Amino acid sequence: MTTSIDIDVNTENNTSLSPEDAMDTTITEVTAAAPVSSKDHSENHADKTGQQIHNAPFDHPPQILEGCDTLSKLWRQVCLSRGDRIAHREKSFGIWQSYSWLDYYHHSCDISMALVELGLSKGDTVSILSEDNKEWLYFDMGVCGVGGIPNGVYTTDSPEQLAYILNDSHSKFLIVENDEQLHKFLEIREQTPNVKKVIVLDRKGLRSLEDDQVVFLDELYTIGRSVDNARERFSDYIDQGTPNDIRTLIYTSGTTGNPKGAILTHANVLFELKTSIDILPILPTDEQLCFLPLCHVLERLTSVDLPIHRGCIVNFAESTETVFENMKEVSPDTFTAVPRLWEKMYASISNMRSDASALNGWAFDQAIKAGHDYADIVMAGNTPTTGQRLRYEFWNQLVLYKIRDLIGMSNIRRATTGAAPISLDIIRWFHAIGVPIYEGYGMTESAGVISVNTPEAQMAGSVGKALPDSEVRIADNGEILVKGANVFAGYWNKPEKTAEDLRDGWLHTGDVGEIRDGYIFITGRIKDIIITAGGKNVTPAAIESKLKFSPYISDAVVIGDKRKYLTCLIMIDQENVEKYAQDNQVMFSDFRSLCHAPEVIALIDEVVQSANETLAQVETIKQFRLIDVLLSPEDDELTATMKLKRNLVEKKHHALIDSMY
Repeated sequence: MTTSIDIDVNTENNTSLSPEDAMDTTITEVTAAAPVSSKDHSENHADKTGQQIHNAPFDHPPQILEGCDTLSKLWRQVCLSRGDRIAHREKSFGIWQSYSWLDYYHHSCDISMALVELGLSKGDTVSILSEDNKEWLYFDMGVCGVGGIPNGVYTTDSPEQLAYILNDSHSKFLIVENDEQLHKFLEIREQTPNVKKVIVLDRKGLRSLEDDQVVFLDELYTIGRSVDNARERFSDYIDQGTPNDIRTLIYTSGTTGNPKGAILTHANVLFELKTSIDILPILPTDEQLCFLPLCHVLERLTSVDLPIHRGCIVNFAESTETVFENMKEVSPDTFTAVPRLWEKMYASISNMRSDASALNGWAFDQAIKAGHDYADIVMAGNTPTTGQRLRYEFWNQLVLYKIRDLIGMSNIRRATTGAAPISLDIIRWFHAIGVPIYEGYGMTESAGVISVNTPEAQMAGSVGKALPDSEVRIADNGEILVKGANVFAGYWNKPEKTAEDLRDGWLHTGDVGEIRDGYIFITGRIKDIIITAGGKNVTPAAIESKLKFSPYISDAVVIGDKRKYLTCLIMIDQENVEKYAQDNQVMFSDFRSLCHAPEVIALIDEVVQSANETLAQVETIKQFRLIDVLLSPEDDELTATMKLKRNLVEKKHHALIDSMY
């Protein structure tokens, strides 16, 4: 985010708001505190091209699940009944284009029948290597409909990683987005004999390619549309599906070794939809933005499965680089992100604050203080007084709604975050600006959601209560165990790994925590627990979260297992530290020199010492080092959802670590 912040103290065009609207919503849920929506959520509203469309009120009550025992049957039912209503949008030549539920169904049908003609059988795996787009959904539900197993592959994976997943999953077909992804496959083609055909979505740069193994999307559509009675046959395939059939294969991020393919059934997914309908309400008129990889269970649940059940409109971001721009264009009602993006929003706004004029800076600070005071009352489960409401509303009208508008959240009603822990300080800050975050918890092996806070039942610092009809308990060693219909069926072709994580019906999450008054608190991962040379147990996650609250730190890894004190490897936030350097005339030529600048090291030292003041003596960081390489998801140390792989970081940067002891 590079825009500037304007918080002029005037009230000329501010919308009048009701105080009663003020506070409503790994996983984490967000609801705009004081909605200033310019959107009309009545029966009709304009789509992104200005065309009037019809959106009825919630058109499918919860009972819709009762007649559908697979996601494919539910999807067929809602596609045909919603018809020409908008299902999703994506940009083409800079203009948002709309696609209906019938488009969704018919394109998926054509694709699936073409794949059947090319040899796809029930139980065959089809891997999808593409950024988020409508075709991802068409292949996902088309393959699922005929009994195949869709499997997403991260576009950041190397050719070697791609070969591993194609072989481990026994993929018969591979879908690639473009020439870049096709070239990855061509590098490892000889290593993947199971792959019969590769379908390419975008011909750009490949028009002269002639390869018997490669089929382009338009050619695939031609095959599918030539199949006799394709619609009837597709529907027959869907009818043959059962709840215990595999809905999808999702590979874990591989933070502790090779990725494992988690098997999620239709029953797993339908349980998530049924139990979350009251916890995560979604309206047919809701707009949402999809930008996290659809390979990830959280985005798959948010942008594929939940929209099928609830009927909201999914807008595909152009790329991860355009997320903030697309957010402003879409102004979503619901939004899902990983903690790193929430941290980035906070850091960017904090950075802009430093450039504000004296008057605007004072107004910003006063508004945030009023927001914090109000949020603390609500987060504690108390009811604000009239005076407290009026004070909050004054600063909301004057400043806070402008901040929400600046980050594309003027219409936000609910957002979610997952994939990693999020700092309570970040949660509190978003509450202060009118975007309260309700944290939750989930993992691939639980089909997405295990627990979540709600406006009706929340406790600060917790990840909420377990989903209805599921159980959570704490083992003797502090590990969180989960039982319910959302627990996965096991790991693909890895019975020994399945036996490790699934015992007596309980999913062993690997997370450490406790339960208080029904609320789950997570303190860290079992494998991450540090036992110092003095025998003290330390969970690093809370320490790392404190450090990441700083706008100058993007990530941190606390070190100290079997050592006499704790140290830390830190990744600085490039954008904010560069601005600090420019504002303070710090000389640097590149990212490496920036990390070695004495002024930058002193800046990070201030952050570390400030965090140390809030920690117990055994938890304090004695020394730190900055990782002077700018990491991206293409690097082995980072997952596609921007989590540092602790074991790889420690291995690759062992020299830095040793220098601190």
